[in-house]
Amino acid sequence: MTVKLSLSTLSDAAKTATIPAYDPQKLSGGIVHFGVGNFHRAHQAIYLDDLFNTGADHDWAIIGAGILPSDQAMRDKLAAQDFLTTVVEQDNNKTAARVTAPMVDILPVGDASAIIAALADPKIRIVSMTITEGGYFIDAEGHFNPNHPAIQADAASPDQPKTVFGLILAGLKARRDKEIQPFTVMSCDNIPGNGHVTENTVCGLAKLSDPAFAAWVHENVAFPNSMVDRITPATGKREIDLLATEFGIDDNWPVFCEEFKQWVMEDKFPAGRPALEKVGVQFVPDVAPYELMKIRILNGGHAAIAYPAALLDIHFVHEAMEHPLIRAFLAKLEKEEIIPIVPPVPNTSLEDYYQLIERRFLNPKIGDTIPRLAQDGSNRQPKFILPSTVDRLRQGQDIKGLSLVSALWCRYFAGTSDSGKPITFNDASAEKLHAAALQAKDDPAAFLGFDEIFGAVSGSQHFRDRFAHALQTLWREGTARTLQLYLDDAL
Repeated sequence: MTVKLSLSTLSDAAKTATIPAYDPQKLSGGIVHFGVGNFHRAHQAIYLDDLFNTGADHDWAIIGAGILPSDQAMRDKLAAQDFLTTVVEQDNNKTAARVTAPMVDILPVGDASAIIAALADPKIRIVSMTITEGGYFIDAEGHFNPNHPAIQADAASPDQPKTVFGLILAGLKARRDKEIQPFTVMSCDNIPGNGHVTENTVCGLAKLSDPAFAAWVHENVAFPNSMVDRITPATGKREIDLLATEFGIDDNWPVFCEEFKQWVMEDKFPAGRPALEKVGVQFVPDVAPYELMKIRILNGGHAAIAYPAALLDIHFVHEAMEHPLIRAFLAKLEKEEIIPIVPPVPNTSLEDYYQLIERRFLNPKIGDTIPRLAQDGSNRQPKFILPSTVDRLRQGQDIKGLSLVSALWCRYFAGTSDSGKPITFNDASAEKLHAAALQAKDDPAAFLGFDEIFGAVSGSQHFRDRFAHALQTLWREGTARTLQLYLDDAL
């Protein structure tokens, strides 16, 4: 017999899961968050749930917001259970469920008037977002792209915004006009300098229609940088059934994640913030070292194993790490090419950090999938892999392993695994990448013509030569043999 999750059934859910120590109905919103996906509910929402459980800061609850069709599905499912979420934390030695309640509402999806009204409310002091790496309208070099059609549309009609950034600007303008202190804008996405990137996009969009307002935003709005970390797979029938079977809870959209979590932030919140340092958030003067470490070693590691695993018909991440060639490939790549160019991090051993990452990737309970890691490569490669390539090229160092990662990505986009099984793409640029990958079988340079992805890297003859050799070897020898040649220093 399962318990249908809701406020009225919390006492029943408490038989198998931890429930809030606070009364969710007595919370009030202080944060509007765009992108109420799994990662947000397993990360930012968990830290707030922990804080609320101490009895503190109950005026900092989350009000969700969204503009995409997937946001509507999330709103419908969470509203049906009073915006509660069951989070299942899984370690090798234990599995535990907790019902979280830091979210009090999700605004009508895509309703600009309702969203702007919420953003203009003086009670809202932080606007945060997890909108994925591809949601910031930036190019391969990390610069704001003012020519994107969605940006152009918002610039032409700033009073009828359709992007997250247009809505944020409309909310800030309403606050300015009413002489209400501006909220802090806090990115929770895996982008180097995510606060700077967010500021550049917000101010860049404002400048297209109102340069004076753009200057006001730059001078008055805080955009703290942050580093966020928790491996959080997508939710499917498997997770919903596991929760019902093992914990007796019927949740429309539960979240399964690893036990580990980390959040490092700059303390730049002029309008105030919740006391998150009480529940493990690190506030530091400079996030950049932590952020670079995580993006290069963890996210870069995910990107490195995704495509050889997909080409070898491996579905789960832990199974990829159990494959001796893939695990050895990742270790060699990290230790020889990635870690050596990661700057020092305060009180942190990069070698120990990699060992932690390896253990996390090996966790079989997470059920993280290779298709999740392989999706959206056109946005992830320029942020997680190619920056390491750029840095090594600038230092005159070899990029044999990093070029192989790029070649594996190209080979993946040819559309079939080594065994001939079709590959399903999940990438906004899939069609053109697929066509270029097929052409690259005979002309490797055909895949490197996407400036928005490869940027200046494609202009390096050394990279082009390494990429071409790796790709030709993959087609001739197959993935497993190519990995072995790399491990033998024979590639």
